[in-house]
Amino acid sequence: MSMLAGKIAVVVGGHGGIGGAIAERFATEGATVYATSRRAEEGDVDVGAGRLRARRVDAADLKALAAMFETVSSEAGRVDVLVVSAGIAEFATLDDISEDHFNRTFDLNVRALLFAAKAATAIMPEGGSIVLVGSIADTVGTKGYGVYGATKAAVRSFARTWANELAPRNIRVNVVAPGPTDTAMMAAASDQVRETLAKLIPLGRMGRADEVASAALFLASDQSSFITGAELPVDGGMAQV
Repeated sequence: MSMLAGKIAVVVGGHGGIGGAIAERFATEGATVYATSRRAEEGDVDVGAGRLRARRVDAADLKALAAMFETVSSEAGRVDVLVVSAGIAEFATLDDISEDHFNRTFDLNVRALLFAAKAATAIMPEGGSIVLVGSIADTVGTKGYGVYGATKAAVRSFARTWANELAPRNIRVNVVAPGPTDTAMMAAASDQVRETLAKLIPLGRMGRADEVASAALFLASDQSSFITGAELPVDGGMAQV
Protein backbone atom coordinates (compact mmCIF):
# COMPACT_ATOMS: atom_id res chain seq x y z
CA MET A 1 0.00 0.00 0.00
CA SER A 2 1.19 3.53 -0.76
CA MET A 3 2.79 5.19 2.27
CA LEU A 4 0.87 8.48 1.91
CA ALA A 5 -2.37 7.25 0.37
CA GLY A 6 -5.12 9.86 0.67
CA LYS A 7 -2.89 12.45 2.36
CA ILE A 8 -2.85 16.15 1.53
CA ALA A 9 0.72 17.43 1.45
CA VAL A 10 2.25 20.85 0.90
CA VAL A 11 5.88 21.12 -0.19
CA VAL A 12 7.10 24.69 0.00
CA GLY A 13 9.98 24.92 -2.43
CA GLY A 14 8.78 21.85 -4.28
CA HIS A 15 10.17 22.52 -7.74
CA GLY A 16 13.56 21.16 -8.77
CA GLY A 17 16.35 19.92 -6.55
CA ILE A 18 15.59 18.30 -3.22
CA GLY A 19 12.14 19.87 -2.83
CA GLY A 20 11.07 18.73 -6.28
CA ALA A 21 12.25 15.19 -5.59
CA ILE A 22 10.28 15.16 -2.33
CA ALA A 23 7.11 16.46 -4.01
CA GLU A 24 7.28 13.83 -6.75
CA ARG A 25 8.03 11.02 -4.29
CA PHE A 26 5.10 12.00 -2.07
CA ALA A 27 2.75 12.02 -5.07
CA THR A 28 4.06 8.64 -6.17
CA GLU A 29 3.21 7.37 -2.69
CA GLY A 30 -0.43 8.43 -3.01
CA ALA A 31 -0.56 12.00 -1.72
CA THR A 32 -2.16 15.01 -3.32
CA VAL A 33 0.79 17.39 -3.25
CA TYR A 34 0.68 21.16 -3.51
CA ALA A 35 4.22 21.98 -4.62
CA THR A 36 5.11 25.66 -4.51
CA SER A 37 7.95 27.56 -6.13
CA ARG A 38 8.47 31.00 -7.57
CA ARG A 39 9.64 29.26 -10.77
CA ALA A 40 6.90 26.65 -11.06
CA GLU A 41 4.75 26.26 -14.16
CA GLU A 42 1.28 25.95 -12.66
CA GLY A 43 -0.71 22.85 -13.42
CA ASP A 44 -1.95 19.50 -12.11
CA VAL A 45 -0.62 16.13 -13.15
CA ASP A 46 -1.15 12.57 -11.97
CA VAL A 47 2.04 11.04 -10.57
CA GLY A 48 2.03 7.43 -9.47
CA ALA A 49 -0.88 6.88 -7.09
CA GLY A 50 -1.25 10.58 -6.31
CA ARG A 51 -1.47 14.02 -7.85
CA LEU A 52 1.03 16.84 -8.12
CA ARG A 53 -0.37 20.38 -8.09
CA ALA A 54 2.31 22.92 -8.99
CA ARG A 55 1.65 26.45 -7.74
CA ARG A 56 3.76 29.53 -8.44
CA VAL A 57 4.39 31.14 -5.05
CA ASP A 58 7.35 33.11 -3.76
CA ALA A 59 7.67 31.75 -0.22
CA ALA A 60 9.41 34.93 0.92
CA ASP A 61 6.21 36.85 0.07
CA LEU A 62 4.17 36.16 3.19
CA LYS A 63 0.92 37.44 1.66
CA ALA A 64 1.29 35.08 -1.29
CA LEU A 65 2.22 32.24 1.05
CA ALA A 66 -0.86 32.85 3.22
CA ALA A 67 -3.09 33.01 0.14
CA MET A 68 -1.75 29.64 -1.01
CA PHE A 69 -2.66 28.00 2.29
CA GLU A 70 -6.11 29.57 2.08
CA THR A 71 -6.48 27.95 -1.33
CA VAL A 72 -5.40 24.57 0.04
CA SER A 73 -7.89 24.93 2.88
CA SER A 74 -10.67 25.79 0.45
CA GLU A 75 -9.88 22.99 -2.00
CA ALA A 76 -8.70 20.18 0.28
CA GLY A 77 -9.89 21.21 3.74
CA ARG A 78 -6.67 20.32 5.53
CA VAL A 79 -2.92 19.72 5.37
CA ASP A 80 -1.74 16.32 6.61
CA VAL A 81 1.93 16.78 5.77
CA LEU A 82 4.02 19.92 5.45
CA VAL A 83 7.53 20.01 4.02
CA VAL A 84 9.47 23.26 3.89
CA SER A 85 12.39 23.03 1.49
CA ALA A 86 12.63 26.57 0.10
CA GLY A 87 16.00 28.11 0.83
CA ILE A 88 19.08 29.84 -0.50
CA ALA A 89 22.78 29.48 0.24
CA GLU A 90 25.00 32.37 -0.83
CA PHE A 91 28.72 32.68 -0.14
CA ALA A 92 29.83 35.59 2.06
CA THR A 93 32.56 35.71 4.67
CA LEU A 94 32.15 37.85 7.78
CA ASP A 95 33.99 40.75 6.12
CA ASP A 96 31.63 40.67 3.14
CA ILE A 97 28.25 40.04 4.78
CA SER A 98 25.80 42.81 3.97
CA GLU A 99 22.45 43.66 5.47
CA ASP A 100 20.82 42.65 2.20
CA HIS A 101 22.55 39.25 2.24
CA PHE A 102 21.48 38.64 5.83
CA ASN A 103 17.87 39.71 5.27
CA ARG A 104 17.47 37.79 2.01
CA THR A 105 18.78 34.57 3.55
CA PHE A 106 16.82 34.78 6.80
CA ASP A 107 13.64 35.92 5.05
CA LEU A 108 13.46 32.75 2.95
CA ASN A 109 15.23 30.18 5.10
CA VAL A 110 13.69 31.13 8.45
CA ARG A 111 10.88 33.69 8.21
CA ALA A 112 9.03 31.90 5.40
CA LEU A 113 9.50 28.54 7.11
CA LEU A 114 8.04 29.86 10.36
CA PHE A 115 4.92 31.31 8.76
CA ALA A 116 4.41 28.30 6.50
CA ALA A 117 4.37 26.11 9.62
CA LYS A 118 1.97 28.49 11.36
CA ALA A 119 -0.45 28.47 8.41
CA ALA A 120 -0.24 24.71 7.91
CA THR A 121 -0.80 23.77 11.54
CA ALA A 122 -3.91 25.96 11.63
CA ILE A 123 -5.54 23.46 9.26
CA MET A 124 -3.62 20.30 10.20
CA PRO A 125 -5.59 17.52 11.89
CA GLU A 126 -4.25 15.36 14.71
CA GLY A 127 -1.60 12.95 13.58
CA GLY A 128 -0.06 15.28 11.02
CA SER A 129 3.62 15.55 10.21
CA ILE A 130 6.00 18.41 9.52
CA VAL A 131 9.36 17.80 7.83
CA LEU A 132 11.76 20.72 7.69
CA VAL A 133 14.67 20.56 5.27
CA GLY A 134 17.70 21.60 7.26
CA SER A 135 21.36 20.94 6.57
CA ILE A 136 24.43 19.57 8.27
CA ALA A 137 25.54 23.21 8.03
CA ASP A 138 23.67 23.71 11.30
CA THR A 139 26.63 22.10 13.09
CA VAL A 140 29.50 22.39 10.57
CA GLY A 141 31.22 25.77 10.38
CA THR A 142 31.78 26.08 6.64
CA LYS A 143 33.83 29.11 5.67
CA GLY A 144 31.76 31.69 3.84
CA TYR A 145 28.42 30.20 4.80
CA GLY A 146 27.97 31.57 8.31
CA VAL A 147 24.58 33.19 7.65
CA TYR A 148 23.30 30.08 5.87
CA GLY A 149 24.50 27.87 8.72
CA ALA A 150 22.81 30.14 11.24
CA THR A 151 19.49 29.82 9.40
CA LYS A 152 19.73 26.05 9.49
CA ALA A 153 20.54 26.14 13.21
CA ALA A 154 17.33 28.15 13.62
CA VAL A 155 15.42 25.49 11.69
CA ARG A 156 16.79 22.81 14.02
CA SER A 157 15.77 24.86 17.05
CA PHE A 158 12.25 25.44 15.73
CA ALA A 159 11.81 21.70 15.23
CA ARG A 160 12.59 21.00 18.88
CA THR A 161 10.22 23.70 20.14
CA TRP A 162 7.37 22.86 17.79
CA ALA A 163 7.70 19.14 18.55
CA ASN A 164 6.92 20.04 22.17
CA GLU A 165 4.17 22.51 21.37
CA LEU A 166 2.37 20.24 18.89
CA ALA A 167 2.76 16.94 20.74
CA PRO A 168 -0.68 17.25 22.41
CA ARG A 169 -2.17 17.17 18.90
CA ASN A 170 0.04 14.21 17.93
CA ILE A 171 1.66 16.33 15.23
CA ARG A 172 5.27 15.32 14.74
CA VAL A 173 8.04 17.73 13.69
CA ASN A 174 11.37 16.52 12.36
CA VAL A 175 14.31 17.73 10.29
CA VAL A 176 15.98 16.01 7.36
CA ALA A 177 19.53 17.33 7.11
CA PRO A 178 21.27 16.77 3.77
CA GLY A 179 24.98 17.03 3.20
CA PRO A 180 26.36 17.95 -0.24
CA THR A 181 23.73 16.79 -2.73
CA ASP A 182 24.04 16.49 -6.49
CA THR A 183 21.42 19.03 -7.56
CA ALA A 184 21.44 21.73 -10.24
CA MET A 185 22.86 24.17 -7.68
CA MET A 186 25.77 21.85 -6.99
CA ALA A 187 26.23 21.14 -10.70
CA ALA A 188 27.13 24.79 -11.13
CA ALA A 189 30.18 24.32 -8.89
CA SER A 190 33.57 23.59 -10.38
CA ASP A 191 34.86 20.05 -10.75
CA GLN A 192 37.50 20.86 -8.15
CA VAL A 193 34.89 21.90 -5.59
CA ARG A 194 32.83 18.81 -6.27
CA GLU A 195 35.86 16.53 -5.97
CA THR A 196 36.94 18.20 -2.73
CA LEU A 197 33.49 17.73 -1.22
CA ALA A 198 33.32 14.09 -2.28
CA LYS A 199 36.65 13.42 -0.53
CA LEU A 200 35.19 14.72 2.74
CA ILE A 201 32.32 12.22 2.62
CA PRO A 202 33.07 8.74 4.00
CA LEU A 203 30.91 7.10 1.32
CA GLY A 204 33.02 8.84 -1.30
CA ARG A 205 30.32 10.66 -3.24
CA MET A 206 27.69 13.35 -2.96
CA GLY A 207 24.11 12.43 -2.20
CA ARG A 208 21.21 12.31 -4.63
CA ALA A 209 18.00 14.27 -4.28
CA ASP A 210 15.98 11.05 -4.35
CA GLU A 211 17.92 9.77 -1.33
CA VAL A 212 16.91 12.85 0.65
CA ALA A 213 13.33 12.36 -0.60
CA SER A 214 13.34 8.82 0.80
CA ALA A 215 14.35 10.12 4.22
CA ALA A 216 11.68 12.83 4.08
CA LEU A 217 9.08 10.21 3.12
CA PHE A 218 10.04 8.12 6.15
CA LEU A 219 9.67 11.10 8.49
CA ALA A 220 6.36 12.14 6.90
CA SER A 221 4.79 8.70 7.04
CA ASP A 222 3.49 6.47 9.80
CA GLN A 223 6.73 4.49 9.51
CA SER A 224 8.20 7.11 11.89
CA SER A 225 5.18 7.39 14.16
CA PHE A 226 7.28 7.48 17.36
CA ILE A 227 9.86 9.97 16.11
CA THR A 228 9.56 13.70 16.74
CA GLY A 229 11.96 16.54 17.43
CA ALA A 230 14.72 14.62 15.63
CA GLU A 231 17.21 15.44 12.91
CA LEU A 232 17.95 12.76 10.32
CA PRO A 233 21.26 13.40 8.53
CA VAL A 234 21.51 12.32 4.89
CA ASP A 235 25.15 13.13 4.36
CA GLY A 236 27.07 9.95 3.64
CA GLY A 237 28.57 10.23 7.10
CA MET A 238 30.24 13.60 6.43
CA ALA A 239 29.25 15.21 9.73
CA GLN A 240 28.78 11.97 11.66
CA VAL A 241 32.15 10.21 11.78
